[in-house]
Amino acid sequence: MLTKEDNELLSQTGPGTPMGELFRRFWLPALLSSELSEPDCTPVRVKMLGEDLIAFRDTSNHVGLLGSHCPHRGTSLFFGRNEENGLRCAYHGWKFDRTGQCVDMPNEPPESNFKNKIQHTAYPCQERAGLVWAYLGPKHLNPELPELEWMLIPESHRSISKVLSECSYLQVMEGDYDNSHSSFLHGGLGGPLTASLKERMVAGRGIGRPGNPSPFGAYRLQDTAPRGEVKLTDYGIMMGWRRDADEERYYWRVNHWLTPLFTLIGSGGNVERGILAHVNIPIDDETSWTYQVRYRPDARLTEEQIRSDQKGGAGSQFAELIPGTFRAKQNKDNDYLIDRALQRKSSFTGIDSIPAQDRMAQESMGVIPDRTMEHLGSSDVVIIQVRRRLLDMAKALEDGVEPYAASHGAVYRIRTADLLLNRNRPWTEAVEQLIKVTA
Repeated sequence: MLTKEDNELLSQTGPGTPMGELFRRFWLPALLSSELSEPDCTPVRVKMLGEDLIAFRDTSNHVGLLGSHCPHRGTSLFFGRNEENGLRCAYHGWKFDRTGQCVDMPNEPPESNFKNKIQHTAYPCQERAGLVWAYLGPKHLNPELPELEWMLIPESHRSISKVLSECSYLQVMEGDYDNSHSSFLHGGLGGPLTASLKERMVAGRGIGRPGNPSPFGAYRLQDTAPRGEVKLTDYGIMMGWRRDADEERYYWRVNHWLTPLFTLIGSGGNVERGILAHVNIPIDDETSWTYQVRYRPDARLTEEQIRSDQKGGAGSQFAELIPGTFRAKQNKDNDYLIDRALQRKSSFTGIDSIPAQDRMAQESMGVIPDRTMEHLGSSDVVIIQVRRRLLDMAKALEDGVEPYAASHGAVYRIRTADLLLNRNRPWTEAVEQLIKVTA
């Protein structure tokens, strides 16, 4: 369990907080590029790390990210005019370029140089992989964009979306590397899929054949108490989850937590399904954005996969959204559309999609859980280690030690792995070459 002080330190991400200052050392997604569809389009409200901001795409097709309120009288720049490479306040016409410099002040006399003295809050932006990345940290530092594999591949190899999580970023992110929950939260209750997988497992055949969603899926049904091991790395933590396969071998699933808010979840050995990745960005202390990524390093995604990701919901790894919003259709206000009859008959939860199952588990803890009341077990080793790593990094930053990965983007060039190993073979040795991305 955490102390009250450490729980608050982990959960508070606004300006001036230790965790907020740590996150501001990194380039982080602010919004989807598609939300700013064309030059001089409608500005977009953005809130991240507790700051209210306005994003706009200027006439030259560059993205700006400014403080929400005009420094003159405080009117929201969301209502401003996006024109001629600047955002003009609708109240008195003060105009700001994407660097935050006031470039026009039409309510001042022509001889006035007052506009030259007004520098509004502005953060640098870059566009990569369908996202607008922003850096909210100190100007004198020069962080690098993380070289995540899904950022380096062609657009046709990647699908991306985002969904609102109505709770702190932490429990959402922790769900990505809590491996034991998949045997329960995402499981059946003697239903056709579970029975079929168990039969194939016992018979020693059919694992990985077409139609089986994961070559190793049966192992999580046979062994519901995986043993977790971690290796601390320059990019964060490599985690190995070990399940019994047979008398001679273990099944290892190797995923990653990448500082500060990135996770790689893996394909479960199904290369055609693609690798899953998440980025969990605090909006404020009580809500967060989850950017959902599915990608294939070696091939284009199929049209069927792209349609499934866009639609979301049952059968998809992405959430189904309320049209015109980034809020999930299955949400806490409708109890995630739980079907109690289905829960009694065949589904462990009665909730018909993996993203909704995850969201139920995470959001029902409360917006910021009282983690002093937790009772963590042996399957929670990764959660304990990631929390410790975040706390150590935030405290080190207070002592003047900058996070290494923020200025070394190449350390993020890794991928996940699923493999069967003889029980006496060290997993870290076996995956060392498999996880490296050299392209």
